[in-house]
Amino acid sequence: MEHGAFGPGLDRVYSMKIVAGNSNPLLAESVSEQLGIPLAHGTIRRFSDMEVFVEIQENVRGEDVFVIQSTSYPVNDNLMELLVVIDALRRGSARRITAVMPYFGYARQDRKPAPRTPISAKLVANMITAAGADRVLTMDLHAGQIQGFFDIPVDNLYAAPIFARDVKHRLPGENNITVVSPDVGGVVRARAVAKRLDADLAIIDKRRERAGVSEVMNIIGDVEGRRCILIDDIVDSGGTLCNAAVALMKNGAQEVYAYITHGVLSGGAVSRIVDSPLKKLIVTNSIAATEAVKAAENIEQLSIAPLLAEAIQRISTETSVSSLFD
Repeated sequence: MEHGAFGPGLDRVYSMKIVAGNSNPLLAESVSEQLGIPLAHGTIRRFSDMEVFVEIQENVRGEDVFVIQSTSYPVNDNLMELLVVIDALRRGSARRITAVMPYFGYARQDRKPAPRTPISAKLVANMITAAGADRVLTMDLHAGQIQGFFDIPVDNLYAAPIFARDVKHRLPGENNITVVSPDVGGVVRARAVAKRLDADLAIIDKRRERAGVSEVMNIIGDVEGRRCILIDDIVDSGGTLCNAAVALMKNGAQEVYAYITHGVLSGGAVSRIVDSPLKKLIVTNSIAATEAVKAAENIEQLSIAPLLAEAIQRISTETSVSSLFD
């Protein structure tokens, strides 16, 4: 059987408890440290057929509980683990359960792209609600309308302030920055960063011939001699990102950086990015870094633990979360 633990529990009673699944233990520990609250003690184990069993090993009755679990690879295992943890807490009479999902898996399946296809993001929203979650805290949803898939409150955090702050630190005093959206659908996200940097905006128009393959067609905006900052929410295979970097360099860009919230980085994505013209790919730690990501010289992670901790604190004290981004 496979075993996992939330972390050491203490006898002291808190009005808030933090429970961590196994998808991203380092992020959960960092959030716990930021809040000064130990992770709740419990066990997650798997039977020989990989069936999930959860036991919360301390009292949660009447507590405000936050479950930190990204539904990243392996997506279905981590999602099921989240659902079972929520159910265990509900049956333990927790006062309120907040599913803290730094990365919301299935978010890209937010509409019907063809006949007889599912809207899986809505299905996952239903499952989380049915399991007993009272609210959801997530980050940079692939599509804003996913918030409406839930019948419970959803707080959607944004990485734009973190990215803008890092750009200013990485390129201090730079005034020839152009923020680039790798497709038309990401313009709002890129504009939010450009506004914070007081930078120009460019858009890459691409044609996707089939799923997972993209072809860059045209660049809307001036990138010649500019330091280009690509902004997106998810990097998976890395094809779109690397093609965008090549197109920008061919159009005279001085160098290209990419800031992506969720580093899925599946298959040969890491080697593809290492071999690309990208100066740096910066992702958040919403998804735990693999050994390949850690070894890549041009891939870095930014911690979202302080932002998550502040949002959790504000939710628990019933104060404004949106003012974090004012």
